[in-house]
Amino acid sequence: MFTGLVEVLGRVERAADEGAGKRFTLSWPGLREPLPIGESVAVNGCCLTVVAADGEAFDVQAGPETLLRTNLGARRPGDRVNLERSLRVGDRLGGHFVQGHVDATAVLKARRTEGEWEFLAFGLDPSWMRLLVPKGSIAVDGVSLTLVDVDPDGFSVMLIPHTLAVTTLGLLRPGDAANIEADMLAKHVEKLLAGRGT
Repeated sequence: MFTGLVEVLGRVERAADEGAGKRFTLSWPGLREPLPIGESVAVNGCCLTVVAADGEAFDVQAGPETLLRTNLGARRPGDRVNLERSLRVGDRLGGHFVQGHVDATAVLKARRTEGEWEFLAFGLDPSWMRLLVPKGSIAVDGVSLTLVDVDPDGFSVMLIPHTLAVTTLGLLRPGDAANIEADMLAKHVEKLLAGRGT
């Protein structure tokens, strides 16, 4: 479980094929102690397990399903990634509950500057739009954001300067894909209502 509050902008140091999956070596700038083997880390919003660690560097593995549903398969050495350690009991929840289970990818359609803020509009498969509501929560590349507009085939968000500076969202360009996780509460409500035939 995560909060969607990115801790650091990491870097892909190595990406190697492992059968149908991939193994990534990532760097965490300023990490004070190595991550324990087995710890969960959100990488661009995708929950992955630490399988090796040495100083600021650590390895994670992504299987075929992860590579299919996320933008991680397109990450190359030198690319930046959002990193967040898992939530501990008693931590403040400044974002929203994020599982690290990416639902789909959305494509950035447009971005424009509005003062110090930036407006980003994404296109998303219409089948996911039923889970999004204006002013609701969404995780975009693992960043907890508030939805602005929700359309039949996409949504928009507004980003403050801090978010632009410390996450990959400041680097996105039109045509780039971002990992999307809909609010898990919306998923549970939808399933409960579907069970009632509504």
